[in-house]
Amino acid sequence: MNGQYQKNILGQLAIVLHAHLPYVRKNEKNSLEEDWLFQAILECYIPLLQSIETSKNENPLNTKLTISLSPTLLSLLDNKQIQETFPSWIKTRIDFLNELPHEEKNFSAFLLKNLNETNIYWEKCSGNLIEKFRVLNNSGNLDILTCAATHGYLPILRENPETVKGQINTAIRSHENIFGTKPLGIWLPECAYYENLDEILFNSGIRYAILDGHGILNSTPRPRYGVYAPICSKKGVAFFGRDSESTLPVWSAKDGFPGDKVYREFHKDLGWELPISELQKKGISTKRPLGLKFHKITDNKLPLGEKDFYLENEAKKKALEHADAYLLARLKQLEKITLSSSFKPLLVAPFDAELFGHWWYEGPFFIENILKNSSKYSIKLTSLKEFLLQKPSLQICDPSPSSWGQGGFHNYWINDSNAWIVPEITKAGATFIDLCSKNFNNDLSPRLLKQAARELLLSESSDWSFILRAGTTTELAKERIERHLFRFWKLVDMIKKRSNINLKFLEDIEEEDNLFPDINIDDWRK
Repeated sequence: MNGQYQKNILGQLAIVLHAHLPYVRKNEKNSLEEDWLFQAILECYIPLLQSIETSKNENPLNTKLTISLSPTLLSLLDNKQIQETFPSWIKTRIDFLNELPHEEKNFSAFLLKNLNETNIYWEKCSGNLIEKFRVLNNSGNLDILTCAATHGYLPILRENPETVKGQINTAIRSHENIFGTKPLGIWLPECAYYENLDEILFNSGIRYAILDGHGILNSTPRPRYGVYAPICSKKGVAFFGRDSESTLPVWSAKDGFPGDKVYREFHKDLGWELPISELQKKGISTKRPLGLKFHKITDNKLPLGEKDFYLENEAKKKALEHADAYLLARLKQLEKITLSSSFKPLLVAPFDAELFGHWWYEGPFFIENILKNSSKYSIKLTSLKEFLLQKPSLQICDPSPSSWGQGGFHNYWINDSNAWIVPEITKAGATFIDLCSKNFNNDLSPRLLKQAARELLLSESSDWSFILRAGTTTELAKERIERHLFRFWKLVDMIKKRSNINLKFLEDIEEEDNLFPDINIDDWRK
């Protein structure tokens, strides 16, 4: 980076993405769980990788992004069976598009092109997206963070600290197993923090994390620079705070960029409109989104049946305009901040990765143009790791308990719709900690304990609480919690020899819930 540019920068911008899916593997072709993953790969993960790679080729020094890849998502992406199945899933969608009437076929041509290009990209890397992420991490263009093992909401687990350690240490070990290096940073699930969590993080080797703005602004003492600089806890973990001014234009579908009338309409999907008989011919048993959307928002007040066809060039032009508008707004924000201070501020903008591409189809193109053009606006893009390597002087503060739910509170994950989960997983966690602290002579006991740990971790996922509160696919969420707890307690009975060891049952669930091969039950010992 030339000296003149370095001299003129007003501040730095760190865009942080959180890529996560619950472990929804199911040995059934065309399942809803398979669709969740494959639509995310098609619309989000591959387009984001392509955008970062394109920007890296044009502007390598300023192509800087932080991304959290959750252990459950990595387990799915690393699964050979899934890698082999994705091309046939793509082919089914290509077949649907090829069978459309003439007009719809013309206006969905961009989707057909996208599907074919995705297939080529997939074949070139042999379905190994993890290697793509690894290359970008090694080049310094990406800073890859971990997350808790199964995205457990850590404040709920605090009654049994060993369950928190199990979530964190399992994640770190899994990350190291896949990438070859231990992660230094973590995306705390839902950005949720509670008192003294930093001690567990530090002891596990974590050195930095992201919090909602409330977690920084309500710290003790109050940070002198607010969310515009990270703080450091007394235990030695740096915490970065979300800047709401930098996130709102992208988060808000109502007031932000994603709601523009020329962008693709998320809710109008071919899968809802085809006769069930047509879906069943392709092996899809129920009506559901296929990831085939080719209409634009047009007007938010219009019913879905009256939406206009999508025009890709028009939408890309608008995304480029919005990228410029976003950078200009950050420039003005930084100018305002630096008028009253002598330091160069850091703006931290964290987002769910699936916002870019899945929810907001043009999102990856928007990101690409942010990466390419930020230097024109006197903004230096950075990653969280790169920022800390600059050895800034950090204020010592105790972060405040918080989450990135409304108002910074925990109530989205603990309320009338989902609070029943808490005593269930708390009891299971306490029982497992007690079991792990004992010695068993049975040759199968270590194997049973490891699978029980996997089932416990899967039952703790905050995704199920979120779904129950949101009111979407609630039966699936309830069934998942009950399934993993049932398996957990059945394994516990076998370990305690209350029932005979059912080897077939053990083998079946080991095959289905086969994540974290290097899981270590010592993480749950007192």
